Amino acid sequence: MANSKDGAAKKPAAKTQTGKAQTTKVEKPVKAAKLEGKQVVVQGYKPTLQKIYKDEITPKLMKDFGYSSVMQVPKLTKIVINQGIGSATGDKKLVDIAQQELTIITGQKAVQTFSKKDISNFKLRKGMPIGVKTTLRAAKMYEFLERLISVSLPRIRDFKGISEKFDGKGNYTLGIKEQIIFPEIDIDKITKILGLEMTFVTTAEKDEEAYALLREFGLPFKNIRK
Repeated sequence: MANSKDGAAKKPAAKTQTGKAQTTKVEKPVKAAKLEGKQVVVQGYKPTLQKIYKDEITPKLMKDFGYSSVMQVPKLTKIVINQGIGSATGDKKLVDIAQQELTIITGQKAVQTFSKKDISNFKLRKGMPIGVKTTLRAAKMYEFLERLISVSLPRIRDFKGISEKFDGKGNYTLGIKEQIIFPEIDIDKITKILGLEMTFVTTAEKDEEAYALLREFGLPFKNIRK
């Protein structure tokens, strides 16, 4: 009877322990997160700029442009960051270093880009690595934008604002001359000063709407339009 009782006592305990282990270690993390592209975003978490967009920017743009529906309000869908490395033809290690730096800056793994054809004048062969890029969406996009506006751009020497040139389709490209404006980069460890381009892709149909959206996010344009 003692053995029977021990066995009966142990069996429910094993089930309970297994159930707890599965609930705390397996089921909850899966339910608490969702996959967006290649980024895992914890449910319920929203970056500050994403909240500002919903609570402040959306109502303001609806009033300014007379939108009848929230769905008409332009959105920032992604930020594409590119680095072209012309000197990579002479030193392939520069691409690897740039890839590491861009990964550190954005918090997302950057990928290398390759030449599509041979150009003898530049000693370029098809398939050679010539740059790096990454595309930010959702939470990481808003987090990067907030760091860019609040920390990185103010570190530019004699900074007087950014240009207002859009592409005519509601998208905006910002050029940065030195990657060292980003605090994630250790100046003492860099091997070469490199520039990069950031393209802000929006759903706006007109440049005017895209400008208003990015201005409300806090991008410091040289001449703020009313």
